[in-house]
Amino acid sequence: MIVGQDRAVAQFASAWDSRKIHHAWLLAGAKGVGKASFARAASRRVLAEAAGPPFDLPALDSPDDHPMVKLIDAGSHPDMRWLERIENPKKPGTLFRNILVDQVRALSELFGLSPAMSDWRVAIIDTIDELEPTAANALLKMLEEPPPNTIFFLVSHAPGRLLPTIRSRCRRLDFEALGSDAMTSILEQEAPQLAGPERDRVIAMSAGSAGRALAFAELGLAKLEDAALAILRQGDPTNALRSELASELGKKTAADRYAAFLDLAPSLIARRARDLRGEPLARALDAYGKARELTGIARRLSLDPAATVFQIGGLLADVAGAGSLKP
Repeated sequence: MIVGQDRAVAQFASAWDSRKIHHAWLLAGAKGVGKASFARAASRRVLAEAAGPPFDLPALDSPDDHPMVKLIDAGSHPDMRWLERIENPKKPGTLFRNILVDQVRALSELFGLSPAMSDWRVAIIDTIDELEPTAANALLKMLEEPPPNTIFFLVSHAPGRLLPTIRSRCRRLDFEALGSDAMTSILEQEAPQLAGPERDRVIAMSAGSAGRALAFAELGLAKLEDAALAILRQGDPTNALRSELASELGKKTAADRYAAFLDLAPSLIARRARDLRGEPLARALDAYGKARELTGIARRLSLDPAATVFQIGGLLADVAGAGSLKP
């Protein structure tokens, strides 16, 4: 079940039920709000229902014991492909920075054969934001001349950055930030160990992203939030607080917590900005923009974690307006 995205579910389910369905669906919204889960659920429904036997379930639900659903869950359905970044053999344990053109071109093998289990095929790209330029162009050619009875689900956290020619060939489904009820429901199911007050705090940290909330819960980010909030509220005139934070998150063993902090810091600034007015608000909005830009660059270019965290700490201190020493 897809929680909190009733509009997107209803739009796709209506199109599929009528079989008057667009070949490419751009699933647009913030990270962690259910886009990939939607793509999987929609694929299960399409491929199971197309193969039969028929079943009567609402929206995108599918019977777990259906043979096609079992194949999808096992990653072995012959009429479905899921593209995402793969491991770099030259750097074991790390992924390529982008989805490669060869991965996209390999879809031609799927499209070059007749569907094996029904008349329909599905390709999911998670995320299309991570396509290298040549891969994006290869995908565009497929979208311009789509194979019959094929559905593309293109997951995007930043649809505005995509090629306009790709966007124009897709039907867009917008996924909204999840409300507190939806977040609570997801966390109760996926992280039942969280007590009420702790769960509420994780929800407040997560800006409507269930994926982010689950990551925060798993990584125990409450202490990181406390450290960042301390800088936001009182500044860091001696650089001591941000130096401590940078030292902690710069360790090789802290890679997951560092990645989560890149998501956390801008959202904390945004929350703080809602309580400000006048010049303090302008200062916070400027820091928010710079934090979003810095965290994006840090991910794309694999910037040094300690140096990046130190810079983010400076932006948090700017919101407080308490001054700081130059690094």
